[in-house]
Amino acid sequence: MFAAMGACRFADQAAGELRATGERARPRSPGTTVDLTPQEARVADLAAAGEPNSEIAAHLFISPSTVDYHLRKVFRKLNVTSRTQLAARLRPVPDPAGPSAG
Repeated sequence: MFAAMGACRFADQAAGELRATGERARPRSPGTTVDLTPQEARVADLAAAGEPNSEIAAHLFISPSTVDYHLRKVFRKLNVTSRTQLAARLRPVPDPAGPSAG
């Protein structure tokens, strides 16, 4: 986004910080608007497992408000409104016929 706005210094700084953490900026396209970032996926998995925001924050070394921010984005991207729906979306119900059916 910084490069698109002509803020090259900020784009270079952001890219350098991403490289330092081992992450890469994902190319943006209409199809990626529903993809979870790695951090969003980590937060979503812990929330779906029943962890409260304070525990998720401690586990990931981020603030509880950052956890809340990521969860809002996850809820919007996955079109869910509760942690129960999130858990169901991330952990589909197993097939009652079991793995040996077929």
